[in-house]
Amino acid sequence: MSRRALVTGATGGLGLAVVEALLAAGYAVRASGRKPEALERLKAMGAEPFGGDLLDQTDAACRDIDVVFHAAALSSPWGPDAAFERANVELTHRLLDAARREGVDGFIFVSSPSVFARWGDQTNLTEDSPPNPRPLNAYSRTKGEAERMVRAADAPGFRTVSLRPRAIVGPDDQVLLPRILRLVKKGRFPLFRGGRAMVELTDSRDAARALLLADQHRERAGGQVVNITSGRPTALADLVGKLGQALGVEVKIIPVPLVIGQALSVASQTVSRLLPGQPEPMLTPYTLSTLAWSQTFDLSGAKRLIDYEPRHDAIATAMAMAPELAKRA
Repeated sequence: MSRRALVTGATGGLGLAVVEALLAAGYAVRASGRKPEALERLKAMGAEPFGGDLLDQTDAACRDIDVVFHAAALSSPWGPDAAFERANVELTHRLLDAARREGVDGFIFVSSPSVFARWGDQTNLTEDSPPNPRPLNAYSRTKGEAERMVRAADAPGFRTVSLRPRAIVGPDDQVLLPRILRLVKKGRFPLFRGGRAMVELTDSRDAARALLLADQHRERAGGQVVNITSGRPTALADLVGKLGQALGVEVKIIPVPLVIGQALSVASQTVSRLLPGQPEPMLTPYTLSTLAWSQTFDLSGAKRLIDYEPRHDAIATAMAMAPELAKRA
């Protein structure tokens, strides 16, 4: 009998890749998401679509399920605190409770390396590296809260594993590359510290396989958190240049003094909080942290806990996807 999985956030870029990987591995999949067109695509792939607001139907979503892959989240550098609490903390809490009531034996949570985000270089981060005790935005704060909740719920018969995939890229990327490509297309890209900040991308296929491995090794990895990347650090300026090359655009790097970025991010965030509707600032302290400082990872923990090793060059994937994604940017 095949293992029965619920995938939340299944209509997002990672969720679609997870459903595809699970179906290929022989899982029966219930796919939860909000986008009707993507739900139809998932149904055509062989998954059982589950639409609507998941927060109010967690018991029904978890019924007759063996393992939950919880990828649904509000992922944005800016937004109302209450929206992040509802989407990232309250939903996770309700899903954990529902999963236990329904006899689920595995809960694989998509956390985020944003819990580390700070103003400062961080290289070779491990699972034991401490998250920033003062999160830079509501997203990183609520993902950290949900991660701690998931880890605390681990118990015999109900194993939980949290994964932190870094900067996921793939054909259904709706967040990372489109934002970058909007600037690349203009041929001018402002960068701090000469663009020397080191970044690591993750191919969506590697991220999806990591989630599947977490379920397969849930007894070994129960209660643990695992960092996931491509294992190929690259300087941000080099990444921008390669994306420009993929689009046939010569990109001019515009140097911006770090002190200006720091002042602008704090000031623009403060002003946005005072304006009606609190529009997204031009630059937030969180976004500055991702652009100005390195964040790289030691993947030995991923190998030890879930036998994960990256198989795909995420930079090559980003370059291959860039022309198509640029049309949507």
